Amino acid sequence: MKSDICRWGILGTAGIARKNWRAILNTGNGTLVAVASRTADRAAKYVAECQADSPFPTSPEPVGSYEELLARPDIDAVYVPLPTGIRKEWVIRAAQAGKHVMCEKPCGVHAREVEEILDACRKANVQFMDGVMFMHTQRLQRMRDILDDGTSVGEIRRISSRFSFRAPDEFLQTNIRVSNELEPLGCLGDLGWYNIRFALWAMKYALPSTVTGRILVAHGRGDSSAPVPIEFSGELVFPGGASSEFFCSFIATHDQMAAISGTKGYLHLSDFVLPFNGAETVFSIEQTEFVQRGCTFEKLRHPRQITQAEHSHGHADAQETNLFRRFGELALGGKPDPFWGDVALRTQQVVDACLESALKGGAEVSPG
Repeated sequence: MKSDICRWGILGTAGIARKNWRAILNTGNGTLVAVASRTADRAAKYVAECQADSPFPTSPEPVGSYEELLARPDIDAVYVPLPTGIRKEWVIRAAQAGKHVMCEKPCGVHAREVEEILDACRKANVQFMDGVMFMHTQRLQRMRDILDDGTSVGEIRRISSRFSFRAPDEFLQTNIRVSNELEPLGCLGDLGWYNIRFALWAMKYALPSTVTGRILVAHGRGDSSAPVPIEFSGELVFPGGASSEFFCSFIATHDQMAAISGTKGYLHLSDFVLPFNGAETVFSIEQTEFVQRGCTFEKLRHPRQITQAEHSHGHADAQETNLFRRFGELALGGKPDPFWGDVALRTQQVVDACLESALKGGAEVSPG
């Protein structure tokens, strides 16, 4: 590819795509050419609203069908935020049209769909990546350096995370994430994907040997053929004995905590998915000490806070911008990196195993 600008199209007008509209604008190596929806009027309304807030020099063109967008020769890559229930078809059709694919998560209803998607992308020699923004924050590399220094945390023994938000009543009545046809994995696919990805990242993408899962609460909107998980907990056990527990929920308060405990200390952050607002991201390392002298018992703290200069959102150095910039570099380079598809498949395999366990009453299941 001779151009130094990645020309993007968006398939669908999901709310998260508004954030990524601005991300593409801020990349420096990308531009948004067109946005497709099921009707031209809906696409036009979406483009007008986003262009008024974060304008491209040339306004993206509204397109009245996904097929029309994929047929355009002036688009190199597509971002696909369509519902999971229909996502596979359009990701595969995008790859077959020669478009590089940024895909929202979960990438499929189950791992077999993701395998089909990755096979189509390989055959078309296009880049595939899922839209997990925190994978592209500079903070994550700082955390990796700390975990690998051998002294701050030591050998990882336990990973914990929570990702939840308190959905309003309207969400539980109308949102696609409580529709079995559109989002059959519910909160496990929407939120648990991040919990599981964080654990896999911490363990350098080794698959757990066994997982267990439990649906704590299930619910479906009025037209859903079956309820979906809206509160879920899971446990992952890795080769070597390290373990991870996670909780995700549409009905608990906003919470994005993650912690990694080891033989020498632990790492903690309160905003592992979406950093708190500001121009710095933060995490902490703590090593504690227990001292007994006669009748005195003391627990001593040795905390250390680490900051990374980067904006939480909406800027050229924010994680969502890094995501689209990095993808653009891969697309423009013409040599797809299979790592991103592999880690998406591994994440989906663990999601599948967690759900299978839950449906089997919490039985142990081996991913993959």
